[in-house]
Amino acid sequence: METLQYNTKRTQLIIPEYGRHVQLMINQILETQDRDERNKIAKAVIGIMGNMSPHLRDVPDFQHKLWDQLFIMADFQLDVDSPFEKPQKEVLNQKPDRLAYPQRNPKYRFYGNNIKSMITIAIGWEDGDLKNALVLNIANHMKKCFLNWNKDTVEDEVILNHLMELSDNQLKVKEEDLPLTDSAEFLKIRSKNGNGAKSNNPPVKQRNKRNNGRKRY
Repeated sequence: METLQYNTKRTQLIIPEYGRHVQLMINQILETQDRDERNKIAKAVIGIMGNMSPHLRDVPDFQHKLWDQLFIMADFQLDVDSPFEKPQKEVLNQKPDRLAYPQRNPKYRFYGNNIKSMITIAIGWEDGDLKNALVLNIANHMKKCFLNWNKDTVEDEVILNHLMELSDNQLKVKEEDLPLTDSAEFLKIRSKNGNGAKSNNPPVKQRNKRNNGRKRY
């Protein structure tokens, strides 16, 4: 009787999705001496791998991907005639360059990093109506962000001072464009979108409607 084999005692699969039987067939290709026989078995294994992944048949370069996986599972030691260029082990194992993570510590975090980017872009614009409109929109957006954080009210002077500070005194809302959008408008929009404070008590009319059918003693 054949002794039971546990996966913990077996070699680790390179691509577990294909299972151990496919890995054993690839190992058999490596042990085959005749090149024509190796090519024949390799094409058969590619067909089996394709049948195991039918959802990839519509993906471009599907066969290319299968052949690359075949060489990877053979530890790049397989010598067969591939219709595609053989992948390089060094390229596959090469680590990507470390991404530079933006380190930003804004003074007024409730405005977010996008506000600072918008201010930088606005500074580079030429003076004119478009720049004035952009500065006004930035100020209104800053006011909305402030209200999301403060959830009460804010004076326009506070927003304008913050705008001047963040822009190094280079951006200022025109006098004719003042005042900014009223705080109540932002709070109304926030309440309409379901972001405002919610009460657990039902409306008075709803409570009265519920009590109409009750017996009174």
